[in-house]
Amino acid sequence: MTETHSTPLRSYGRRQGRKLKTTQSELVKSLLPKLLITLPANAPLYDAQKPLWFEIGFGGGEHLVEQARKHPHINFIGCEPYINGMAKLLAAIEKDKLSNIRLYDGDARSLLEALPDESIERLFVLFPDPWPKARHNKRRLISQASLALFYQKLKAGGLLRIASDHEDYVQWILEQLMLFNKLKWTAQQHTDWEMPPADWVRTRYQAKAEAEGRAAVFLDWIKPLSQ
Repeated sequence: MTETHSTPLRSYGRRQGRKLKTTQSELVKSLLPKLLITLPANAPLYDAQKPLWFEIGFGGGEHLVEQARKHPHINFIGCEPYINGMAKLLAAIEKDKLSNIRLYDGDARSLLEALPDESIERLFVLFPDPWPKARHNKRRLISQASLALFYQKLKAGGLLRIASDHEDYVQWILEQLMLFNKLKWTAQQHTDWEMPPADWVRTRYQAKAEAEGRAAVFLDWIKPLSQ
């Protein structure tokens, strides 16, 4: 994908960590091209007759693959520029023969812009990079611009789910959502954000955070049926 002058600041870090295992490299070469979305798209990206769920930054893919297993009637698009995470997900897709996942390895916002408005039923942003240094805050994914894009692509009644274990970023996220003021927070009491949702899938980032003494916060916001 060729980035344009309008592409926002990158909101993710490195693209690759340790060297891939042989089997992972083989999957990247053989399976990934069959599932990978390229832009500009010259073919339908998903079956428009089925609901679409979209995950930004799926990490190791635990959440995405489990949701795809549980909901074979739903289309999933997962975005992840980190090739090691992509390789892990490919192994799970191959093992379980999942056919309802498409993948994108660039900036998710570019792909969102290419999708029809009001096409996404659920949008997941789970443990995004917090960019904790103040000078890097502008790289945080959650912003007024991204929320406007999310809102545009969500169906009426659609869900935006954000999870984070970074206290400062959670505060930032809440401030951004309150300022945006077009999505409705579903929380009624503190346990609604302290406890994972009923359909939550535990991720390795959550496990790592808890092992280091950081509790995750779960934020569900709905696009109202009418404004």
